[in-house]
Amino acid sequence: MKDSVIIISGGMDSTTLLYDMKERIALGISFDYGSNHNEREIHFAQLHCERIGIKHIIIRLGFMHEYFKSSLLEGADAIPEGHYADENMKSTVVPFRNGIMLSIAAGIAESHGLKYVMMANHGGDHAIYPDCRPEFVKAMSEATKTGTYPGIEIIAPYTNMTKTDIARRGKTLGIDYAETWSCYKGGEHHCGKCGTCVERKEALRDAGIADTTEYDG
Repeated sequence: MKDSVIIISGGMDSTTLLYDMKERIALGISFDYGSNHNEREIHFAQLHCERIGIKHIIIRLGFMHEYFKSSLLEGADAIPEGHYADENMKSTVVPFRNGIMLSIAAGIAESHGLKYVMMANHGGDHAIYPDCRPEFVKAMSEATKTGTYPGIEIIAPYTNMTKTDIARRGKTLGIDYAETWSCYKGGEHHCGKCGTCVERKEALRDAGIADTTEYDG
């Protein structure tokens, strides 16, 4: 039964969730908030939604680029290199990004007669991104359930999984991760050095998946 919308960036996690839950998904939503890598990601979000016959829409949130503070919105040179465990990775937080996106997605779900919003946050996000943590997801789902007539709920099945767990799931689903985008710098190729590139490399390696991503470094 098609009862859900999915927030799909075009990265590894949301692409995996798209295929994992495709029988339930009626609509894919991507948000262009002016980050360095939005254009790269959204290309793949469109590709995968079209491939499995799901309508895809892009919602532009230009105000975030104009008014919010984050290295993701300041150009490739502002993106720190290293591992997500490093303190400097906190600069990549876009304040309350998931709260904003989930609120909009809940309104769209209600407008389309759907009951659920799916998001692909995972356990590796928790240390850096407050709006990816289990308590946030629970609270946000309570808010959307209370604030909509049909009681829209948030489904976040990867919340306590690692990115390697997700990659293993994608492997069983036959996903080609070369058709996803991770790099925060948003260049022609993945930089290979920013936190999300490092995490991508580790997840693919540990899941036993050949990494065919083109890296600059």
